[in-house]
Amino acid sequence: MINWAEGKGWVTAGGKRLEWAAWGAFDAGPVIVLLHEGLGCLALWRDFPERLSQATGLPVFAYSRANYGHSDAAELPFPVDYMTRHAVDVLPEVLDAIGAEHVILMGHSDGATIAAEYAGRVVDFRVRGLVLMAPHFFTEEMGLAQIRLAREAFAQGDMAEKMGKYHRDPAATFKGWNDGWLNPDFAAWDVSEVIDFLRVPALVIQGKDDQYGTLRQVDEVVSRSYAPVDVLVPDDCRHSPQFDQPEAVLGAVRAFTQRLLAHEAAQPERA
Repeated sequence: MINWAEGKGWVTAGGKRLEWAAWGAFDAGPVIVLLHEGLGCLALWRDFPERLSQATGLPVFAYSRANYGHSDAAELPFPVDYMTRHAVDVLPEVLDAIGAEHVILMGHSDGATIAAEYAGRVVDFRVRGLVLMAPHFFTEEMGLAQIRLAREAFAQGDMAEKMGKYHRDPAATFKGWNDGWLNPDFAAWDVSEVIDFLRVPALVIQGKDDQYGTLRQVDEVVSRSYAPVDVLVPDDCRHSPQFDQPEAVLGAVRAFTQRLLAHEAAQPERA
């Protein structure tokens, strides 16, 4: 069990030591658990977790997956189903260590997929809602093209040096993500079936100019989820809504969580 009062530390999940940090008061309501993107980590959320906690009045928890930030290294290459494996094998242990009665899973890109996969594959009544920023449920050629360009940029530019400010081993971090997505078998990757099993409300956010995915990803959630789905598609916004349009994102998440809490309060108490 983590010590929330310490504000940061290490948690062991999936056999790996993972760095974490927390914001807000633990008993203020459901914990928003942040799941980072394919090249993200704890530090790369910048000031967003603190602003999110202030905007919603809820506690926020973030961590770096294995092979990211200063967490333990992971075995390479990543398997094609690496997001599913994290959702099923690692995230349950992280949530157990947090010790919260209720959580809201909020992910970005790979992290959004992991959040949706957890909610669709694992029966866990602690999960009360999902916030999915730029999720992907199937591959799209335009996204794969951007990932190929990223490989060229890493090989030819100063991307490794920049990533080294945040990741213990930037080459391994980049290789895990990039090789995983560019594995020839990944072209047929599709986990959209998990949407059919979502039973909690979701807020889906995707920038109108997202370079890694189209609004087909959002439409898939809207058309297939049995639970209510809210959608935010901000203008002048690419793959990272939390940085391109932070006020719009914070406002939407605040409204979404307020509705969740109001709904919970209106439910009759169980005997």
